[in-house]
Amino acid sequence: MTRAPGLSARLKLTLSYVGFLMVSGVLLLAVVWAFLLRYVPQEAAWIPDGFMPGRDDLVRAFLPAAAWALGFLLLLAVVGGWLLAGRMLAPLDRITAVARAAGAGDLDVRVALPGPGDEFRELADSFDAMLAQLQEHLAEQQRFAANASHELRTPLAITRTTLEVARRDPDLDADALVERLSAVNERAIELTEALLLLSRSGHRSVTPEPVDLSLVAEEAGETLLGLAEGHGVAVRIDGPVVHASGSPALLGQLVTNLVHNAIVHNLPSGGEVRVETAAGAAGARPPAGTVEIRVENTGPVLDPELVRTLTEPFQRGAARTRGGPPGAAHGVGLGLAIAESIVRAHCGALELAPRPGGGLRVVVRLPAA
Repeated sequence: MTRAPGLSARLKLTLSYVGFLMVSGVLLLAVVWAFLLRYVPQEAAWIPDGFMPGRDDLVRAFLPAAAWALGFLLLLAVVGGWLLAGRMLAPLDRITAVARAAGAGDLDVRVALPGPGDEFRELADSFDAMLAQLQEHLAEQQRFAANASHELRTPLAITRTTLEVARRDPDLDADALVERLSAVNERAIELTEALLLLSRSGHRSVTPEPVDLSLVAEEAGETLLGLAEGHGVAVRIDGPVVHASGSPALLGQLVTNLVHNAIVHNLPSGGEVRVETAAGAAGARPPAGTVEIRVENTGPVLDPELVRTLTEPFQRGAARTRGGPPGAAHGVGLGLAIAESIVRAHCGALELAPRPGGGLRVVVRLPAA
């Protein structure tokens, strides 16, 4: 943005110092002058002890001295004000230099302003924290873009290979080719929809309204009942009626993703998924003012190091199976990433931990309605 040239902050501060000092000096001299006039007669006179000067004599003696004093005060105010303003604004110059370096693409630079806490140190610390967040988000976006391009390239490469094989084999079954291409295309569509959902869920403005988490859990269980029966997994939903504050659509997607993830990462057959709701209370868990929904599933024993990475996009804890509702991000490694993004948009917390006997425990804590 082009701006008209103006006075620098240092010059403005200097002029402010000069103006303040000159006004103070003039007022001080005026007070002295008024005080002296009270005891000086209008006319000069001779007294037994000597000569008593009059007001005219006082004017001739006082005004030159007052002018010299004001001139010295003006010089001192200009020089001292300029140096003092420069010293006061030095941290701002440092912050500006770091901002320009960051604007040029160097997000590793930091202000790191030394000294005790004041307004400038608070500004510098806030700026450093902002740069650290930007750097973290940029790195996350770069990883996400790299993973997304890799994942999207896979179905396209499969399609190209399948078409090349079909071109060289005139006797290839056309129905089998169409079916395979349709499956590959369906996976690409699912991946694209999951990527769009992940992007929108993290930046969507949430209008808070009461959402019955127990009802949301029951709806998710009914929606995924066919998938659970196909995997031989029993889904049990327990807990009291609790109301969270948030978006019904996003929280519905959140619970659906968590239950779907628990089903497809269960044991081959005979496993269990347990969904529980809980209301917060003072001195208890969850704490007062919050509600929780917990999703646990049986399954293979998970490494705690692996569990900490499951919310990253395209991380898979085990082999994925297909099926489930649209938008559930199945088979593309985005289910828990979308869940974390939705929880973050609701100012909540998502905790993942391996179950002692195998499987995963997911706890979502949200603000209560």
